[in-house]
Amino acid sequence: MGKTRAAARQEKRRVRVGFTDLTFTLVVLLLLAMGIVMMFSASYAIAQNEDKPGYFYALRQVIFGGIGLVMMTVMSFVDYHIWMKKGLAIAIYLGAVVLLVLVMFIGTDLDTGCKRWIDLKFTTFQPSELAKFAVVILFSYLIDRNYDKMKQFIPGTLIYFILIGVIIGLLMLEPHLSCSLLIMMIGVVLVFVGGAKFWHLGIMVLIGAALLTAVVFYLINTKGVGYFTTRFETWLHPFDSEDTDGTWQTRQSLIAIGSGGIFGLGLGESRQKYLYLPESENDFVFAIVCEELGLMGAITVILLFVMLVAQGFHIAAHSKDRFGMLVAVGFTLQIALQAFINIAVVSGMVPNTGISLPFFSYGGTALIMQLMQMGIVLNISRTRQIVEDTPKKVQVDTTPVPDFRHEA
Repeated sequence: MGKTRAAARQEKRRVRVGFTDLTFTLVVLLLLAMGIVMMFSASYAIAQNEDKPGYFYALRQVIFGGIGLVMMTVMSFVDYHIWMKKGLAIAIYLGAVVLLVLVMFIGTDLDTGCKRWIDLKFTTFQPSELAKFAVVILFSYLIDRNYDKMKQFIPGTLIYFILIGVIIGLLMLEPHLSCSLLIMMIGVVLVFVGGAKFWHLGIMVLIGAALLTAVVFYLINTKGVGYFTTRFETWLHPFDSEDTDGTWQTRQSLIAIGSGGIFGLGLGESRQKYLYLPESENDFVFAIVCEELGLMGAITVILLFVMLVAQGFHIAAHSKDRFGMLVAVGFTLQIALQAFINIAVVSGMVPNTGISLPFFSYGGTALIMQLMQMGIVLNISRTRQIVEDTPKKVQVDTTPVPDFRHEA
């Protein structure tokens, strides 16, 4: 009986090919368009203060967005299984490791106190963005190939934490704590979804927490206690602390959000962007959204991200194979976590972590990679499983109907 029911369920499924998810595409385009407009508004005063045209950062973001859209379109038509072939996933991971090593020697500090960028003369490249991509692709590839071993500790859990540990170790040397935590969360979720045992994950999370604590103490000894304590002080007491330099950004962000009210001051009418709020075009662009568009604008942005994430997980759930499901989960989760953490930082719910808002914050590497990843998710949506109701067989009564026409 069990086999019969399973077979019946299987008969209701088929793979639909060639239909791109329109909802997902439209939400991505809306977020991109809204992000460029808000980034232009947030960066205008900064560009002029640097003796550049007011549209300087916006124009560059439009160029990056155009390149990203081309990449998204191409990736939406390229079979996502290409990332599984000829060791490409492993090569991307190794390439990310090499670049993270190089950034320690030839990296550029863009007034953040951390070396996270490689100067390409015409622009800068951030290897951590490639590291996010590499972890999702490699983990999806390895889990798909070794799914029958995921219940075992060494091949099913330990190897993935070693791979994450290499990336996180290099990121912490920059240091880049927010990206390290983001990659850790993505990796843990992928391993869990891939079938690893919960208690195996628990053991590795505890070990990882211990190692991370050791790294934090190392950074405290090398950079001073203030490197970490300042962020917590500004979070707990943004208006009470005497350290105005440490609390300035958090204060100005909260002032911008509060100034917006329900409907905002109007597009382009922000006051905090006039050199009061540092990084207003980057990590704190959402504060400008709140100031100019108000609560209604903030809710609109949040709802768009919710729609994108929900549709991304829907695509993952209907993927035709395990690899596609894991890739869609990984890329969607990255957008979800980055958006949530950034908005939480800007609104003062968590300490400042220095993480950007997808599609909104200024940055070529991040924007291009994000749009490229969305293109891969769209390609997964083009070959999805759909469920069809098997029509019930209608039994036709073949009994002849009497002819009463001549009885009268």
